[in-house]
Amino acid sequence: MKAQTFLPEEYRPAEDEPFMNELQLEYFRRKLLAWKQELLSQSAETLEGLQDSARNVPDLADRASEETDRALELRTRDRQRKLVSKIDAALRRIETGEYGYCEMTGDQISLKRLDARPIATMTLEAQERHERRERVHRDD
Repeated sequence: MKAQTFLPEEYRPAEDEPFMNELQLEYFRRKLLAWKQELLSQSAETLEGLQDSARNVPDLADRASEETDRALELRTRDRQRKLVSKIDAALRRIETGEYGYCEMTGDQISLKRLDARPIATMTLEAQERHERRERVHRDD
């Protein structure tokens, strides 16, 4: 196992340092782990809420409202689950040295983009091209 990299609390990745150096990798690794922990905590709360709401509600309007809330909670939870798997994939890319590089072009993904969306796998330009192609094919 790799030795823990010391990361100053006020550290932010900067364009004038080597791309994906140890500090940057550690910064993003911690950011991803904190995000994952937050999602898992929310997911546990959602599960508790769903179990609490599983009671029998006699009023039809209340029951319908409860079912709608439940469906929304389940959709939210499904989105969180997908996000956690994307976070896990990003953490694996950090371990393999692929993190921060576009999966389409191999170019560096901007630090600004990674800071805003640490699970990004493409540069903004590649992502936009990908989305345009998807829209065109979806209209067929």
